[in-house]
Amino acid sequence: MNGNATRFVRFGAGFLGLVTLGWVLTGQAAKPDEQGVPTDWTHQHVIFSQPSTAEQASLVERDPRYWQQWYRRNVTRVLSVDPSVPAADASMELVGGRPAVSGQTHQDWSVNMGAGATVGAGNFAAKYSFSTSVANCASAAQPDFVVFSTGLQSAAGTASIVAYDNLYSGCTGIAPNTYWAYNTTTSAPGTIKTSPIISLDGSQIAFVQTDGFGHGYLVLLKWKANNGTLAAPVAPALINVVANYPACVAPCMAAFALRAGAGVGVQHDDTTSSVFYDYTGDNLWVGDSLGLLHKFHPVFVGPAAPAEVGSPWPVQVNPANPSVPLSSPVYDHISGNIFVGDGAGYLASVNATTGVSVVSAQLDHGVGIVSGPVIDISAEKVYAFASSDGTTGCAAGAPCAAVYEFSATGGLVTSTKVTVGVSSATPNPLYFGAFDSAYLSSNNATGNIYVCGNTGARPILYRIPINAGTLPVAGTAITNVTTAASTAACSPVTDVANPNLAIGSTENLFLSPQLNGRPNACAAQGCLISFASTPWQPSVNFALGQEILSSKLHIETVVVAGTSGATAPTWTTTVGATVTDGFVTWMDQGALSAGAFQTWASAHPYASPTRIVDSNGYVEVVTGPGTSGGSVPTWPTTAGATTTDNSVTWTNAGFLPTTAILATGGTSGVIMDNTVGTGGASQVYYSILGSQACGTGGTGGCAVQTSQ
Repeated sequence: MNGNATRFVRFGAGFLGLVTLGWVLTGQAAKPDEQGVPTDWTHQHVIFSQPSTAEQASLVERDPRYWQQWYRRNVTRVLSVDPSVPAADASMELVGGRPAVSGQTHQDWSVNMGAGATVGAGNFAAKYSFSTSVANCASAAQPDFVVFSTGLQSAAGTASIVAYDNLYSGCTGIAPNTYWAYNTTTSAPGTIKTSPIISLDGSQIAFVQTDGFGHGYLVLLKWKANNGTLAAPVAPALINVVANYPACVAPCMAAFALRAGAGVGVQHDDTTSSVFYDYTGDNLWVGDSLGLLHKFHPVFVGPAAPAEVGSPWPVQVNPANPSVPLSSPVYDHISGNIFVGDGAGYLASVNATTGVSVVSAQLDHGVGIVSGPVIDISAEKVYAFASSDGTTGCAAGAPCAAVYEFSATGGLVTSTKVTVGVSSATPNPLYFGAFDSAYLSSNNATGNIYVCGNTGARPILYRIPINAGTLPVAGTAITNVTTAASTAACSPVTDVANPNLAIGSTENLFLSPQLNGRPNACAAQGCLISFASTPWQPSVNFALGQEILSSKLHIETVVVAGTSGATAPTWTTTVGATVTDGFVTWMDQGALSAGAFQTWASAHPYASPTRIVDSNGYVEVVTGPGTSGGSVPTWPTTAGATTTDNSVTWTNAGFLPTTAILATGGTSGVIMDNTVGTGGASQVYYSILGSQACGTGGTGGCAVQTSQ
């Protein structure tokens, strides 16, 4: 374990010394050595736009999360070859049962974790891949696995945490398998209310567990393969003498009570703060219910026993507002600060060594800052998300939901604020937003953030354009996520970019309203909605049928393939209109929307530019008005192709850019798995917040894998 971490860091330090800055700025080079890749909640909170100087590059590459982000977005993974599988089947990549050619989302599997089981609103599962180039099934010595906390109280017949392997549809046997399942009772039965994380080598898990009596515990767990089931979870050996933990034989665990002092004093709880782990320093931070930030070192890396760091730790983050629960901390290795929000609506910067805390002005006057901030390590920008800004600046004098931007080195004194819809006296939480590939590929913090805002009314998806690190005054509303009948909460937003689909690069946003989702598939309930969000890029070869989301928030579809121009064209807002862009011709499919599309009807008068969805899942636009025929025409699957339907002319405007999957009560946060080779898909993982019929195990709380 120690060797793995050291090799990862040494490789990063030496690699940039062997390549030119041009590689760093463009992200192009030979693939680095194999490394395991953990993916958890922290990887959406620590992000890296492209470094713009050699000095900046040398700083960001010291964080393994920089390379992990690069692997996920650039390295192709293929399914491991099982000798028992015929070659034709073994060549299947990570596709959920069918070729993913359109970027549309479909569910691969869902497993019942038990009645009432859920990872929880705003929380995340965690995924581990042992290889950056191979996706491993259960037949491999080290299969990929995904970890879900169940949200259930641990007991002899109840698992509090479970892992699944054999994740991919190309694997033989049942997908997925229960890899391990544990009853993690410590001094009393416990429940995991926050997100777990995985060590760099994948052998250990860390999470906080509450016993329901106001007592929180940091738990370190060593797992064992093929160990326990949901119905009969194993109770790992509890190592009471923590010095014995590094040498304990899996499955085993150590528990640290979160107290007023490091291991002494009154015990505190934690149901709001997930643990954050520093791979290079073997440090871990976690907040508690009374505003203390705890530090642990060492943690996963032996031979020394894990321990909580003493004075000045734990730190009272906000002395002016003590006894307020903290949200999840996020560490910035360049500034040397941990950034953490609290339930009173303040953001704090805590020196990772001295524990000295600097606190912002009050940002959130509603439910408090519930999500950890997002930090762009390259640009040294910190983004915080507030349910209510406490002003009267929005509709009818109501407060606004808002996103704040700070400099990581500016002492949280000056911020820029952008509003994302109306708030109220009792708003829903505003969870963190997602940064798109345009932002991550820029070397000056230029791109977009997507946020599910409007916390005082029905949720709306907003796009916030960032220009060289500068925010606008207000985000731009894209679409209502729920119907007018609901003001239910919305989830965090996850951006998944897959450059390897047969149709070309595709990018999607994933988010979930808890009730009354607008697409038909939501059935007036909660659901997971996927929105196409691929940004336009200059001088890029665009394939026929490829789609982007323009600056006018319309879907533009390639009807003549070619290379785009050096600058963005003047986009239209006229459905069916075409735009020339270098050697590419785009067709305007219409505004991105979560609303239901019409389907074809016989003998029906159609005006231009009416849109329908055909039986193949493509959007057809009326480019010649008239009355349809008596039977369904044969629809083409080629963008730009026309169909004569009695006196109507239809033009294929590309695939439907919105997909929805039913999720009763909505979903937890979504984590991205990987990208795969041409014709393949990316996976995402989440759990249902309510109860519904799962694909396996009957009705209950489902753990889900979905493919894009």
